[in-house]
Amino acid sequence: MTTLMKASHQWATRPDDQRFTSLDEMLAFSRAQRERSRSLAVSSRRLEARPVADDPRALAVLGPDGQPTLPSHWAFGQLASRIKAPAGYLRTLPSDIAADAINHGLKARGIEDVGALLRMGEVDGDSQIMQGDTPQLAALTGPNYGRVWNSDVIAAIVHRFGNGVDGDFTVPGEFGKALTSVTKDNTTLFASDRDMFIFLADEQNRIEVPNRRNGQPGSLARGFFVWNSEVGSTTLGISTFLFDYVCCNRIVWGAQDVQEIRIRHTVSAPDKFIEEVGPAMIAYSKSSAQGINDAIAAAQARKISGEEDEVLDFLTKRTRFSRTQAQAINLAHMAEEGRPIETLWDATVGITAYAKGQTHQDARIDIEREGGKVMSMAR
Repeated sequence: MTTLMKASHQWATRPDDQRFTSLDEMLAFSRAQRERSRSLAVSSRRLEARPVADDPRALAVLGPDGQPTLPSHWAFGQLASRIKAPAGYLRTLPSDIAADAINHGLKARGIEDVGALLRMGEVDGDSQIMQGDTPQLAALTGPNYGRVWNSDVIAAIVHRFGNGVDGDFTVPGEFGKALTSVTKDNTTLFASDRDMFIFLADEQNRIEVPNRRNGQPGSLARGFFVWNSEVGSTTLGISTFLFDYVCCNRIVWGAQDVQEIRIRHTVSAPDKFIEEVGPAMIAYSKSSAQGINDAIAAAQARKISGEEDEVLDFLTKRTRFSRTQAQAINLAHMAEEGRPIETLWDATVGITAYAKGQTHQDARIDIEREGGKVMSMAR
């Protein structure tokens, strides 16, 4: 078992205007944002950076029609990346010098198509949503960028799980106790002009697991994360898992059977959302506690061996773990349970226990995903 910190990081870093108390509210925000947005492809030769009058630090980007747009912090970084210039350094320069450097970089590169995302209006506080007459350049991506709109992702979740406040899957409680109300202080629903993140859990229909830990029964809840970015700051993904409880800091404790789908924003991303992430959400919404109980029971009944060499052979031949990692997994299970690995369930517990020692989140997730594959071998 391991702890998942992704939701806690979101909770700790999001400002107030990026927090939502229901999926309905979050969906209305994302749809309004989409209505103010326009995507277009332009030649890099038709882009020009120009300083803004009366502001020595402000810079505008002009498109083919000669109309100025104001780049967001993220879009400016994407523009700098395209000309292979350090964005942090460009931001320290007076706008006329930065504009000259950007224009030189654009002309020095080969001619290419770029994808621009414009949002209409003036910047509204920290949210960076545009409300007035001057468009914001929200993203500057490659020509093969496959945009999946946040509103489509959220709408699919609302369709399958409801508003995140009522029903089975909701904003998780604290230490297993349901919230009396979802507020901006305890929510796990986040969105901005740059990205979105959702964490919902079913803590009412817990899964009873016999012989869960060291011969003792226990129970687990189901949970999932979904994340996306319209501007290219992160992949589109869904992560499902079982867990013990969520604390007040939105840390997920005792997580296991972590399974994840990640989709890069290539040109096929919208189709992959329909073909992969959508069906995964449908299957998860329809999965019953009995089905998961049966899977756990099958994993507990599927013997590997009581001999260490046979366990190590299984982990190295049936998974992507090295011999050294397999030995560490076996030791981690011994430390957690006080006995060696004997079943597929034991192997899953050992893998998630081993994952806890990894300092990098991506490495932990990769290991936990492999643990989910081991458990599925019993199905």
